[in-house]
This record gives sequence, C-alpha cells and structure tokens, in this order.
Amino acid sequence: MKNIPFNKPFLTGNELNYIKDAVESGKISGNGKFTKLCHELFENTFNVNKTLLTSSCTDALEMSAMLANIEENDEVIIPSFTFVSTALAFIREKATIVFADSNKNNPNIDADLIEGLITPRTKAIVPVHYAGIACDMDKIMNLAEKHNLVVIEDAAQAIDSYYKGKALGTIGDLGCFSFHETKNIISGEGGLLAINNQNYTKRSEVLWEKGTNRSEFFRGEVNKYGWIDTGSSFLPSEIIAAFLYAQFENLQSIQNKRKKLWDQYHNNLKELQNEGHLELPFIPDYATNNAHMFYIICKNLDERSALISYLKEKNILSVFHYLSLHKSDYYADKYKGNELNNSDHYTDCLLRLPLFYELTESEVDYITESISKFYKK
Repeated sequence: MKNIPFNKPFLTGNELNYIKDAVESGKISGNGKFTKLCHELFENTFNVNKTLLTSSCTDALEMSAMLANIEENDEVIIPSFTFVSTALAFIREKATIVFADSNKNNPNIDADLIEGLITPRTKAIVPVHYAGIACDMDKIMNLAEKHNLVVIEDAAQAIDSYYKGKALGTIGDLGCFSFHETKNIISGEGGLLAINNQNYTKRSEVLWEKGTNRSEFFRGEVNKYGWIDTGSSFLPSEIIAAFLYAQFENLQSIQNKRKKLWDQYHNNLKELQNEGHLELPFIPDYATNNAHMFYIICKNLDERSALISYLKEKNILSVFHYLSLHKSDYYADKYKGNELNNSDHYTDCLLRLPLFYELTESEVDYITESISKFYKK
C-alpha cells in the first residue's frame, strides 16, 4: 500500500479560475468581490447576522477578545484540551485563563463544571466544539445570561455542524471559524468571525479595518474615514477569498464524501470498541457530525505510541492532538486549579486517523484492518 498521509488539501476545480478573476480585476487587497461573495454565502447558508473574513481563526478570536473588551485581570473560561490560539487571543489582552476539564465521554468542555469556575472577575466563556461536535450550548448560554458573560464559540473545526438545528458558531455572541488546510473547506490559511450579537456589529468592522471607519466610507455612509478605535489588519487578500469561495460553493459535496468516510471508519471499528480494545467518538443526541475528524481513544500513552509506530510501518500516518494547556511550558507555573484528568486522558490517549476528501474507501479498509491486526495480534 502506498503512503497514506494524515491530510491532503483538496481542490474543487474553480480555485485557480477565481484567483485569476481576482488578479485580473485589478483589486487583490481585502474586502473586494470575493470577500463579499463569501460573506453573503456564509450568512445565507447558516443564517448569520454578519460575517467578516479574517486571515486565520486566531485573528477571529483576537477580534472577539477586543469586541468583548477583555482587559487585564479579567477571567476567561476555556477548556484545557484545545489549540493554543483559544487561550492566546485572551492572554494578549492580559486576561487570566481559567481552564476547565473535558467531558468524560468526549473532549468538549464539561458544561456542568463551568459555574463552579465563575467569579466576579469572569468576563467570557469560550466553548470549543472539538471535532465539530457541539458543546452543551443550552447550559452554557443559560450560565452566560445568569452571570452576564460573553460567549465566544471556537468553531474552528465546526463548519456545517449543528446544535439542536442551529449552526455551530451562530449561537454565542461571537463565533470563530478556521479554513486552515486541515479543515473541511480550506484556503490554506484563513478564518471568519460570525457576529451574532448585533451590539458588536458596527465596532467589528472598525477593528477589522485597522481601527478606522473605512467600511462606512466605502458604503457612502460617511464622507471621510479616520482612526477611531483600536484594531489590526485582519482582512485576508482577495486571492485567499477567491480560493475560499470555490470551496464554499462545494461545501455539501465535500461534506457528503467526508461523512461517508467517517461512517465507514465507525462501522469498521465498532467491533473493536465492542470488544473493549478502544473507544470511538461519542456524539450527543443534541449534536450533528460534520466529519471533521475521526479519532479513537487508546487505553494509555504507551499503547497509543505503539499503535502510531505500527501504523507508520504500514505507511499510515496517524497523529495525536492537543497537549493540555494548563500543563504547557508557558502556563504550568501560572496554573493554580485542580487536576484536569479528562483533558490529560485525551492528551495521552486520543489518536487521529487520516481523513480527507481524496481518501478512498479501500484505504479506509486498509487502515482499519491494520488497527484490528494491531489489537488482535
């Protein structure tokens, strides 16, 4: 069997045509034709109040921290089992990160633990929809309303996934998406901020445009524009937006293929789960599956390391994922909370398997047969 990579970017067919269109239009800086097309398609598809393309999901998170007026000594609750960007956006504003543990049956933040972490200094909750599977958003939104907190959804992995029929990233005050090359639809690097709370709409454009009211000027709403707030250069170029629009147009065909592969993985491996060798992803009744990722949970770190090596010998690249942020070199000496046993369990035991559009059914069979041989040898 040829080498099976963990990920392979997929081109739908129109990316280069749209990039050529953008270049020939004479405008390749941000907020042009393809940026507007992406905004309109996303807003219409997922019923969003307003969207802004960004250069990354990290940018979208940093904009969210600014919009929420996160300041020094404010506290922000996030899961420990997440990518560093989730924390970094708030660290940059000098906030204190309060890490929460994951659920026992999936890596999402345990919503039942959040209220015990809220103090008078708490400003925001940042649920991360791991693998595109929804957190318990009713519990989180009710807590936010009770304690007057901002909810910022880290929906980096969650495009086209839903909680009780509502698109992830559109439930909290703000939602942040990623179009990194490892995501379901891609632009190499790229992101999007969904502004769901209209109180943030006007200021979001100002932050997006380097602290100026440039967007209002171009719409003819003011006769000149200037520096009126903080902000940064969050806009991606039209070249990135053109690439992304080609992907957006093909979202459902991409999703259909990914879901078919995900189901094949699950069906092929459920016998191993039934026999107690490993655990498969758990999807709560309130959540849908966008097939962003297929992972298994091994029993311990040694077993996972041995399986990674075994699969590598079979020309299959599998990878582990996040390391608990509360134990990171950067934050360990700052962390004063409890042990986060579930987060640490996923750190040691979660293993991600190859999943990308051009992966074949025969390759999935080969991967799952190899895993079965590892456990039954």
